[in-house]
Amino acid sequence: MAVRVGQEGEELRQFVVPVAYLDHPLFAELLDMAAQEYGFNQKGPIAIPCGVDHFRHVSDVIHSDQGAAAGHRLRHFAACFWSSMRENKIYFWGD
Repeated sequence: MAVRVGQEGEELRQFVVPVAYLDHPLFAELLDMAAQEYGFNQKGPIAIPCGVDHFRHVSDVIHSDQGAAAGHRLRHFAACFWSSMRENKIYFWGD
């Protein structure tokens, strides 16, 4: 999803962010700022009224959070998978 970022007096820069960011509370705060500043009737990329450096920092935090959450989900899935295999006495050769 494309967004334009910049404060008043700052050149707007365009970024492309994953749609999954929409679920993150920090990105929701940025969208709330955009709605308060510009309303809901924007054409083209959503304009977010914050500094580019701040936006990059928030994006990095969201990216890190999603990576950590993905790792947690993978570990949870693997644990469930191995537990199920043992319960059903499914083993790999060499086990």
